[in-house]
Amino acid sequence: MVSTGDEAPSFTAPLANGDIESFTLADRLDEAPIVLAFFPGAFTGVCTHEMNTFQDRLDDFSEAGASVYGVSIDTPFSQNEFRDKLGLEFDLLSDSNREIVDEWGLSMDFEELGVDGVAKRSVFVVDGDGVVQYAWVSDDPGVEPAYDEVLDAVDAI
Repeated sequence: MVSTGDEAPSFTAPLANGDIESFTLADRLDEAPIVLAFFPGAFTGVCTHEMNTFQDRLDDFSEAGASVYGVSIDTPFSQNEFRDKLGLEFDLLSDSNREIVDEWGLSMDFEELGVDGVAKRSVFVVDGDGVVQYAWVSDDPGVEPAYDEVLDAVDAI
């Protein structure tokens, strides 16, 4: 699992921004600090609340110079619908092939629902050198991150 102080594994993934484009982490480090908020699935209760909270606090993150991205295994088409429904002004990254979740060590299964390989709810803050300056990972998908801690990590960069 990726931890604070580690070099963030780079990846390329579809970017859902109303359209669908390509996103490569290593090519976006000039946007740092970069907040990567992994969530299990679009259109679910806690994930909706979490993404709405990031949206509600987006001005705080923007004023601190951060770029916020949500990351899930949903297709970019579903993510665009999710963005539209919630009115999100930040983009989402699709890991429908589960490569990012696996490489970052964040895969979890909802056995009772028959859903495997979703992202654990987690947040990482990556600096301009590609180093993880903050890492929070929950084994409980019902727990949301401490948003003030995430903002503090951004401010510290």
